[in-house]
Amino acid sequence: MKHKKNIFTGIIISFIAMISLAIGLGIQVNQVNASTVAEIKAKGEIVMGTSPDYPPYEFIATVDGKQKAIGMDISIGERFAKDLGVKLVIKQMDFDSLLVGLETGKIDFSISGLTPTNERKKSADFSKVYYQADQYFVVNKNDKKLYKNFHSLAEKKIGVQTGSLQLKLAKEQMPQAKLTQMTKITDLILALKSHKTDALLMESTVAIAYAAHDDNLAYIKSGLVQGSDMEGTAIAFPKNSPELVAAANKTIDQIHEKDSITKYLADAGDYLKPAAKKENSWLIVAKYWKYFANGLGYTILVTVVSAIFGVVLGILFALLRLVNSKFVNNIVKAIVEFIRGTPLMIQLMFVYFGLSKMLNVDISPLLAGFIAVSINSAAYVSEIIRGGINSVDAGQGEAARSLGLSKKEAMQSIILPQAIKNIWPALGNEFISLIKETSIVSIIGVSDLIFQLRAVQAATYQGIIPIVIAMLIYFIITYGLSKLLNFYERRMNHGNN
Repeated sequence: MKHKKNIFTGIIISFIAMISLAIGLGIQVNQVNASTVAEIKAKGEIVMGTSPDYPPYEFIATVDGKQKAIGMDISIGERFAKDLGVKLVIKQMDFDSLLVGLETGKIDFSISGLTPTNERKKSADFSKVYYQADQYFVVNKNDKKLYKNFHSLAEKKIGVQTGSLQLKLAKEQMPQAKLTQMTKITDLILALKSHKTDALLMESTVAIAYAAHDDNLAYIKSGLVQGSDMEGTAIAFPKNSPELVAAANKTIDQIHEKDSITKYLADAGDYLKPAAKKENSWLIVAKYWKYFANGLGYTILVTVVSAIFGVVLGILFALLRLVNSKFVNNIVKAIVEFIRGTPLMIQLMFVYFGLSKMLNVDISPLLAGFIAVSINSAAYVSEIIRGGINSVDAGQGEAARSLGLSKKEAMQSIILPQAIKNIWPALGNEFISLIKETSIVSIIGVSDLIFQLRAVQAATYQGIIPIVIAMLIYFIITYGLSKLLNFYERRMNHGNN
């Protein structure tokens, strides 16, 4: 009984340690966001959700030596926050997660080229339209003469962003087309340039920007008919937020009166100029080396923290599977099998969106990444350790007990050392896999290597080179870790020779 109590105490201490470490790294668990003007002012800040891969609406650029989300939408958000007299906090997330972020209280509002369609109005409130644009196709320049409008692309492969207005338009008016959905515009551009798709449907302002900065791309007018609820972009708020909508409408009126949209677009264009047409592509990307360095830091941080807590929790899970209690065994077995039987992406989204909603707190993206990846890794590590313990001959434990060692002493001094030696290669594979699996945290806005890769793609209009650089970085750290693990494996085996 005392043994079980110690194990449960260990689990609790581990989770507390995880939270404490996260807080120590500058992460805070805050109250869920407010939804009225009075609550926003009392809080002193307003949280804006955006997907910064849509230049010139929103994208990542280097401003005064620091990475920053900029663009027309960001400028509108800054103006809105200024009018409210509060600080603007920007949360970066995938486009198809923005409405989920509003629903779960992760963000107070969203500006990200969102069109207030009737379908979206069922789950969010919208301000009046602040900008109107047509729908264009982006095509490879050599194919421009083949296509005139959506009729000539009716049976072709069309790329559209997941959850976007363009997806809805293509489905309704191009039923014979083969649609390719992706979360990021940068990925869609890459698919187009590698001829995975024939055309990419997007708003005219964005299409013109991409064509202007890439000699291999061109745009054509789509000719698609937009419904009355599909014209223009607006600010989205959580459902039943009339005060915030009214405040946003007031800001939009002032923006239109001063024609500030033109200035916002011009300011964004200034940051796109470094992507000069005649400059070497590698040199363009090389200027963003700090992005990759920053991403590498976060990748290593998530990996190390998740590996530490994954091993600690994995050992505890494994020991709980070995205690003489069928009830405890079945509970732990069910937990481990459930974790191993569900995708890490879903676990991550549950922790970030679902757990925040259930506990009524705001879990930061980095902390959500720590929790989800650590628990997922613990499930696999526990089975590796349990297999290693079971691989040790039962006679070893019996011999130790016959020599007067307690069960705990036999486990610590006789069984575990042999088990670790047996499972070392499998643990090494788990650690190497963990480095690569951490890339999933980019979907909730953690600035790891994959997140930074996409930021560089959006800022430079270069699709393949950032991918090659990220691949090389991943290879170097996984190969280095593999060599380090092999070194210690040889040292452990040295005693057997």
